[in-house]
Amino acid sequence: MSDARLGAAMDIRFGATVEEFMRYVTELGLDHVEFKREYLAGHPNTPNPEQVRKLADTYDVSVTYHAPFRDWNPASYDETVRQDSVERVKRTLDDAAAAGATGVVVHGGAVPRRYPEWVRDDARESAVRSLAECAEYAQLVGVPLCIENQPIDEQKRRYTTSPTALAEMVDTVDVPPQYLGVTLDVGHAKVNDHDWRAFVDEFGSRIRVCHLHDNDGTADQHNAFPGYESVVESVPADCFVFEMKSVADIAACLGTDTKPPKTELSTSD
Repeated sequence: MSDARLGAAMDIRFGATVEEFMRYVTELGLDHVEFKREYLAGHPNTPNPEQVRKLADTYDVSVTYHAPFRDWNPASYDETVRQDSVERVKRTLDDAAAAGATGVVVHGGAVPRRYPEWVRDDARESAVRSLAECAEYAQLVGVPLCIENQPIDEQKRRYTTSPTALAEMVDTVDVPPQYLGVTLDVGHAKVNDHDWRAFVDEFGSRIRVCHLHDNDGTADQHNAFPGYESVVESVPADCFVFEMKSVADIAACLGTDTKPPKTELSTSD
């Protein structure tokens, strides 16, 4: 799409500050940044949402947030954990609104496969209830919540791994489509042996965010994805986000050798 944004997600492993990362991606010709909420929390120089908005204006980039996905589970059968997980998504939505973000990416939760069927059924109901509460809050603050297709996990049952399963989750929530959208992750689709085009056929313009990375089909490797152009041309998303394990891999996707910023927090692995 000609008016869609192309950018990258900031990872705690990069070591760069938010401003350093924004400066680098704009040097690459990108104009969007996605912030993983808990990765921001792990950096010693994390700007608040108002400062993120000012930096985004300075560098002329759009912004999305990614809700927590570590130490967090909206599908928990433990009601205290479930409520805390919902609350953390709501706080992410608050931050996204204050930062002028165009959406918040969220996962659908999981439950260990070894647990009894009745526990797994209860966990799915928890996931649906959590999604509904978060989507209603997204409508309240005016920032779209975008549920992502997840990779299959041998140890955990996840609820959004296929176009059909993701549609079943989305369709359970009675919130206008402009406030409950979809994040299409093409790498997750590939490792699950699904063609990403099947998600486009299922969700169309409801796809607000598209995550770009590659793998060899055996694991969710988040490798560089130099063949991303065909996805950008075909997916009706508002923004496309390279999700890489290193800053250098972002440049590799674009076919350039522009060096990433050197910082005291950067690591070699």
